[in-house]
Amino acid sequence: MPTTSPATGVATVAFHATRVGSLVLAATDDALVLCCYGTADTAAERLSRAGLSPVEPGEAGAPGLKVLDEAREQIDAYLSGGRRAFTVPVDLRLATPFSRRTNLMLAEFVPYGRTATYGQLAQALDRPRAARAVGTALGTNPLCVVLPCHRIIGSTGSLSGYAGGPEAKRDLLALEAAGARPAH
Repeated sequence: MPTTSPATGVATVAFHATRVGSLVLAATDDALVLCCYGTADTAAERLSRAGLSPVEPGEAGAPGLKVLDEAREQIDAYLSGGRRAFTVPVDLRLATPFSRRTNLMLAEFVPYGRTATYGQLAQALDRPRAARAVGTALGTNPLCVVLPCHRIIGSTGSLSGYAGGPEAKRDLLALEAAGARPAH
């Protein structure tokens, strides 16, 4: 699923309204590079740091339209309870090496419907004293929702530290908790 492909130089940026807020999506022809809360300016700044220029879907030769459609469909299916994992190709070029490693471990370490603490994830990364660094890495997750940083909570059970805010985090966790219950 995750890739780190060479820069194409351009990524198409689009907004996607969801029940947990408006998401900014950006894709190349190969992969989804951004799924975050924020503005077009936020997306442009993050993309430019990775050597990508943002374009709008209507511009001639805009890349990634198929990937954007696939991402929207999968996000909508996930948010309606019809999907537990994402298969859209992703590219973590917007993440630092530690952030990349931390975010890639999320889905395997914390399955759908479960939570873990920042400290537990730090331990799983063989960095037991790096809970704050894990929090920072998750705070810059370029692929929110798709890479489930919302599953990581504070040691006291607090829902702090989510880019979409505590209400979005609470909604995502409730959605997964309901979907993870065995059918009777």
